Amino acid sequence: MISDETPPSTCTLAIESRGGRSESGARALERALQRTAGVSDVDASFRSGQVRITFDGDVTSEAELARAVENHGVSLRDDTDAGGSRTQSDLRRESVFVALTFAGMIGGLVAGWLDVPSVVSQLSYVVAYAFGGWYGLKGAVETLRHRAVDIDLLMIVAALGAFSIGAPFEGAMLLFLFSLSNVLQHYAIGRSRRAIKSLVEMRPDTARVLRDGEAVTVPIDDVAVDDVFVVRPGDRIPLDGTVESGESTVDEAALTGESMPVPKQPGDEVFGGTINESGSLEIRVTRQAHESAITRLIHMVEEAQSEKAPTQRLIDRLEQPYVLGVFALTTAAIAVPLALGAEFTSTFYRAMTLMVAASPCAVIISTPAAVLSAIASGGRQGVLFKGGEHVEAAATIDAVAFDKTGTLTEGNTQLTDVLVRDSPGSDSLDEAQLLSLTAAVQSRSEHHLAEATVDAAAERGVDVPEATGFQAAAGKGVRAAVRDDVVHIGNRSYLETVLGDASVDGLDVGLDTMADLENEGKTSVVVVRETDDRVRVLGWLAFTDTVRPGAADMVERLRALGVDHVVMLTGDNERVANRVADEVGIDEVQAALLPEEKVDSVEELVSRYENVAMVGDGVNDAPALATATLGIAMGGAGTDVALETADVVLMGDDISKIPYVLGLGRKTRRTLTVNLAIAFGAIALMVGTILLRGIPLPLAVVGHEGSTVLVSLNGLRLLGFRE
Repeated sequence: MISDETPPSTCTLAIESRGGRSESGARALERALQRTAGVSDVDASFRSGQVRITFDGDVTSEAELARAVENHGVSLRDDTDAGGSRTQSDLRRESVFVALTFAGMIGGLVAGWLDVPSVVSQLSYVVAYAFGGWYGLKGAVETLRHRAVDIDLLMIVAALGAFSIGAPFEGAMLLFLFSLSNVLQHYAIGRSRRAIKSLVEMRPDTARVLRDGEAVTVPIDDVAVDDVFVVRPGDRIPLDGTVESGESTVDEAALTGESMPVPKQPGDEVFGGTINESGSLEIRVTRQAHESAITRLIHMVEEAQSEKAPTQRLIDRLEQPYVLGVFALTTAAIAVPLALGAEFTSTFYRAMTLMVAASPCAVIISTPAAVLSAIASGGRQGVLFKGGEHVEAAATIDAVAFDKTGTLTEGNTQLTDVLVRDSPGSDSLDEAQLLSLTAAVQSRSEHHLAEATVDAAAERGVDVPEATGFQAAAGKGVRAAVRDDVVHIGNRSYLETVLGDASVDGLDVGLDTMADLENEGKTSVVVVRETDDRVRVLGWLAFTDTVRPGAADMVERLRALGVDHVVMLTGDNERVANRVADEVGIDEVQAALLPEEKVDSVEELVSRYENVAMVGDGVNDAPALATATLGIAMGGAGTDVALETADVVLMGDDISKIPYVLGLGRKTRRTLTVNLAIAFGAIALMVGTILLRGIPLPLAVVGHEGSTVLVSLNGLRLLGFRE
């Protein structure tokens, strides 16, 4: 039964960043939007400059939601800003404000040393406070409008407090370092966005389309499916398609991470954004510009950067109560000593120092600085993480389950044997006739064994008759009517279930021959013809597949990363599966599995090892990918299903990227641990010292802002990660 309900829609709106650190305003925006009719989920972040909204398209629209965001006082950016010119303009303006703050601070300090009118010093500090506090004050006021407090407010209050007790230099220094670290944070996060912009720039704006035999340059948005365009040596391919004529090699490194150029000939698939190297190609378009692999990659990386990691979500939830706690601690640090008779100025100075030291700026920026950099780094390697939570999940994997065909093996299955059962009389067939019957049935199937059978028939020039009434039994076999008889093609399970109630002539010899072929490391099926009066075995087909080069090395690298158990889950027979497992170094084999049994196997592995990754092609393995802690699909550049079902998508077929995925996750976790240790360690050290002995406000400012900048730069290092 098909549901008539419209599936929920999702949109991601680019919003202006504010303040650089606080997410209290983002939480208020989420609450306001969730009260909008038709909205089911909202995830907003001023740091990443995005708000992601899940909504009912029958009730509201993206345009109405955009208006709701603006009505809440949040400005929208153009989509091109996700690394574009306006972001660079904002960064330059903030940098100018930082420079003016520094000039005012130094001017006020020098004027105080020299014998000049005091008005010079005062004007200098006014400049420092005005430009240093501009963005922070805007963010604090906006957050207060939503009945919340944030770090921006802490910094503004501390700076004004220092000014009020005759310490203007300390307040100016706080605002200078606060605004400087904001600029550095924006640069760090903007750099991860610019990694996406580099993907956009890979895609040409025009294509040379053949029209009436002439190559005409047209915008790629005007090119339709089935149009043919020409690509010269050295050009970037503008759109996805298949080669019509010509031979060349194509550099797909930027999209799939494949380091070596890939040979292309007529019939091969090519992707937009990749580089044609040696020969001229004529390519027939298979996807329009907005559906191309590179466009989908860009879109999904942007979506992934708006999905928060669990650690970040936890920190965001704790920010508001933590900031309120800092205000309470500061108030107590003033009220208690004064009640005990302490002098006001020194007490207030120490309280302002405590407020600065306890502020959680470094804690809050520590997670997005690392996770956004990890997602961008993966995107440049042809590895798409579909959210920060999956980066963190990759760090915890203890066991990895692999599909066999197309994952551990090349997936280029070849028909090796066509065996005809000896049968005197009218039922006797030769190899060509048996292949003709089986190709007729298999031509209706998308299974890799079916494709190998049809390809073999075409190569041998065998005539293939029409088949009708095609039916498939998932994981077992197929059947169809050919020339008034029903032809069955299947494995042992097919014989035992679909034909279990029939009396099959030659069943024993059929099973024995299959066993002999499997002992040779081949995948085998039996061919059975059903007529009005009997059901009998006609023969057998046997197939082989090639283990991917580097599969064994990949497994060794997984073990070096700390993976405890490697499993193969396959629908193939146990003998073939064991042969591949021995060659690759697999710990455990579960063979002859139906798709639903793979799900059960993954659930059992999760119960044993808790955190399990499943690696497959994203098509037949979709349920198992969804069941695992981390689903990894290979070959995502060519399949829509892989992009939808998996948590991590490898845009190419390079199995060596599996250790890269887990290695990047583990490196990100270590980076997060270091960042949080730096952030909390700096807070604990400074607060403890202030309470026990006291430290100058400038030293607290340096420690606070220094730790913030340090965790930002440490997270940025992940952009260069290589496993």
